[in-house]
Amino acid sequence: MGRIVILGGGVSGHTAASFCKKWVGKKHEVVVITPNSKWNWIPSNIWVGVGKMSTEQVTFELAPIYKKQGITYIQAKALSLHPDGGLDSDSPYVTYEHTHKDKMGQQETVTYDYMINATGPKLNFSATEGLGPEHGHTVSVCTPQHAVHASEELKKVIEVMKSGKRQKILIGTGHSSATCQGAAFEYMFNVEHELNEAGVRDMADLKWISNEFFLGDFGIAGLHLKKGGYVTSSKVFAESLFAERGIEWIVKAGVYKIESGIVHYENLDGQKKTEAFDFSMLIPSFSGVGLKAFDKSGADMTEKIFAANGFLKVDADYTKKPFAEWRAADWPKTYQNPTYKNLFAIGIAFAPPHAISKPMQSTNGTNISPAPPRTGMPSAMIGKAVAKTVTDMIKGKITEPQGNHSMTEMGAACVASTGSGFFNGSAVAMTVFPVVPDYEKYPGVGRSLKYTFGEVGLAGHWIKHLLHHLFLHKAKFRPGWSFIPE
Repeated sequence: MGRIVILGGGVSGHTAASFCKKWVGKKHEVVVITPNSKWNWIPSNIWVGVGKMSTEQVTFELAPIYKKQGITYIQAKALSLHPDGGLDSDSPYVTYEHTHKDKMGQQETVTYDYMINATGPKLNFSATEGLGPEHGHTVSVCTPQHAVHASEELKKVIEVMKSGKRQKILIGTGHSSATCQGAAFEYMFNVEHELNEAGVRDMADLKWISNEFFLGDFGIAGLHLKKGGYVTSSKVFAESLFAERGIEWIVKAGVYKIESGIVHYENLDGQKKTEAFDFSMLIPSFSGVGLKAFDKSGADMTEKIFAANGFLKVDADYTKKPFAEWRAADWPKTYQNPTYKNLFAIGIAFAPPHAISKPMQSTNGTNISPAPPRTGMPSAMIGKAVAKTVTDMIKGKITEPQGNHSMTEMGAACVASTGSGFFNGSAVAMTVFPVVPDYEKYPGVGRSLKYTFGEVGLAGHWIKHLLHHLFLHKAKFRPGWSFIPE
């Protein structure tokens, strides 16, 4: 019997575990090591952050779900990889530290035949002084607990506005290289909707702040999309949405420090400026979770298989070269580590070869541009593709990964929905194909205009709520789960 170990039980890791177990059955063991006791449908944290959903509606306990499927579940944090084994054995293994209250802090190891790194990111709040809900002055929607806190703080601000005092609300990115602009974008529209529902929209000054070169960049170099039969840019699309709702915006901004009620940022001209706020939700930068790697003798070889940002190196071209010389072909296709053929990385855990949006530096040399996003739909699709590769390899069907699963051949859909009612909601719906532009295949715009489009309306709102229930149904392995697309 072989063993597949998956580090992380998020969107990509849970997807990989689901299909690995489905495809190997009882002949091989599937082990999931994750520090969390619950699975979280992260896209719906936005609704928790405005009080429209509870944490119980966006999470569920992993232990009974994995037991039902025959997946070995270990609630622990992975600490280090030993792909060459140790002094006493040639079997590769991983060291982990338990996070369950009954074994808290205890360290153990487990060997593996194949490893899939799906640890996701470290929410690097500490990279920006004063950022975050725990040791800073801003709120977050990155976890269910953070989102609950954000909702509570938003309610306080709404009560202040009801008393007749204007409030400044600032939403966006909290670091010069942060990504996930889409999450902040959706939260902005949900907050604006809540202010209207509470009858205090006229008492709020809403402002967006981001490291994007232009509004609508989203860390994917923007896009050209079809809307109402016409082709327009995401810049015009996003600016129109903001202008219609009276939302101001600041772009080309690298936030570097936050004090109570004041954000400090640098722009591309090298100017240091400030922006006041009464309520602020800023997305942190992401980094690897801090996994180490050691060779057979115990010597540290972390730099050999991990990039400087802590993400695992895969079959991408990491050669340093000017941005203009990068090509779609440089992106990974199999997500296999080039040194260890039984080691893979999926979702945010793999190291991208370069930025998607053109890197920008201020006159002071500060990088002010988004890191490439690898969340949501692409994470799940990559998780399923790698699960197929690994299960075929462990069953002896193949010796090398088959197929092309590059993000340059992969589409994604984003639905930013507001409200929770059947008739009083709205949504901004966008599809993009491919996620990473291919300017050789699609000259000029980098993407297919046939499959890249955007719309605003109630239909997208219904779709977002339908997807919420469908993906929870899928994640719980309920009947027909494997037929629901990623």
